[in-house]
Amino acid sequence: MPRIVQIITTVNDRQKAEEIGRRLVEERLVACCQVTGPVRSIYRWKGGIEEADEWYCVMKTKEALYHMAEAAIRGLHPYEVPEIIALPVPNALDDYTAWVEKETI
Repeated sequence: MPRIVQIITTVNDRQKAEEIGRRLVEERLVACCQVTGPVRSIYRWKGGIEEADEWYCVMKTKEALYHMAEAAIRGLHPYEVPEIIALPVPNALDDYTAWVEKETI
């Protein structure tokens, strides 16, 4: 079975979050994307403390597709420095892992 990862990004607009998820699923770079929010983010940016409502995108894909998915997210993302991180999934239902494999390139 291939190794799978969860890719997480946040964005300040629900429609943009859904656009990112939809595009990556259409391109088969991820098997699915869950959009949730809003969440309140408090962070440092350019010397100050900022606050914003954001939407989470949690995507599942093969580890081997991470860099292609990252590039696609980066191209669609409105932030100067977006959060784009991948978390390994050390254990998953075999049928789920097979589904991720089948639904991605």
